Amino acid sequence: MTTVLGISAYYHDSAACLVRDGEIVAAAQEERFTRKKHDASFPRHAVAYCLAEGKLRPEELDYVGFYDKPLLKFERLLENYCGVAPRGLRSFLTAMPVWLKEKLFTRDQIRKALGGYEGPVLFAEHHESHAASAFYPSPFPEAAVLTMDGVGEWATSSYGVGRGKDLELVAELHYPHSLGMLYSAFTYYTGFKVNSGEYKVMGLAPYGEPRYADAIFDKLVELKDDGSFKLNMDYFNYVHGLTMTNGAFDRLFGGPPRRPESAVTQREMDVAASVQVVTEEIMLRMARHVHRETGLENLCLAGGVALNCVGNGRLLREGPFKRLWIQPAAGDAGGAVGVALT
Repeated sequence: MTTVLGISAYYHDSAACLVRDGEIVAAAQEERFTRKKHDASFPRHAVAYCLAEGKLRPEELDYVGFYDKPLLKFERLLENYCGVAPRGLRSFLTAMPVWLKEKLFTRDQIRKALGGYEGPVLFAEHHESHAASAFYPSPFPEAAVLTMDGVGEWATSSYGVGRGKDLELVAELHYPHSLGMLYSAFTYYTGFKVNSGEYKVMGLAPYGEPRYADAIFDKLVELKDDGSFKLNMDYFNYVHGLTMTNGAFDRLFGGPPRRPESAVTQREMDVAASVQVVTEEIMLRMARHVHRETGLENLCLAGGVALNCVGNGRLLREGPFKRLWIQPAAGDAGGAVGVALT
């Protein structure tokens, strides 16, 4: 009997998952216990719950897995900041405390929290965790897998193939060119909280007209037939700043971002409708490319973008795959499931 505890933490939506012999015993998000929405702290309550459900003590675990590779993420941060210096100093100084206090010492943090555990602590790449969370719990013995989010270590989207116990990612798109970041930029611009209010943008979209969609394609996104794309970073600030967008973005869409809690105007509705249309088009092109490359009829989805149920609906209606399976915990919380199943 092999038991694995999967953990995601320190970004948003911390969670834990206990797997025994390939079967999920328990899984939970930390926010359900602390009542802090998107709680990013170490999921000690979720871990305790999972161990209790499995009737296990920490020292009885065989493996503990973490959902991404912090050192690779830190490498990306350093490379980005060095590439834009001296710009980005404030952003760099803002980010460093949590890295120096927690993220660079994730293995030690895990061992400290799991007093008595002396086994290995393993680290999976972020998109590997997402892919595993999508394929292994699915009903398919064979499927294509597509993951789309903000960013992991470097990857922002990836696809691969799962067959039986084997799962391999074969291609990926890299930061800063990110569908999740694009959507979050518009979340910020429409006055909602990044990594939290994206569902509000999706819900706002039906009340608007996509009159800015052409401008997004013309100025912000260079989209190819295979769904790969490049973002025009002249309009974004997230690589080196403390905001998602900049003045050029504001001028393109008719003014500064909406102030949080202020009235929502028709402009925000139209902006939301526009980015939703663009997102759906990118999702469809990616899915069609994956279908051409794999020739498979089943598709599994994960990553934060897979929480966009309107886009998922279009994939089901208009996409090339006969069957879809979407990890319900498609965001970072599901990474705990994925690494435990890997």
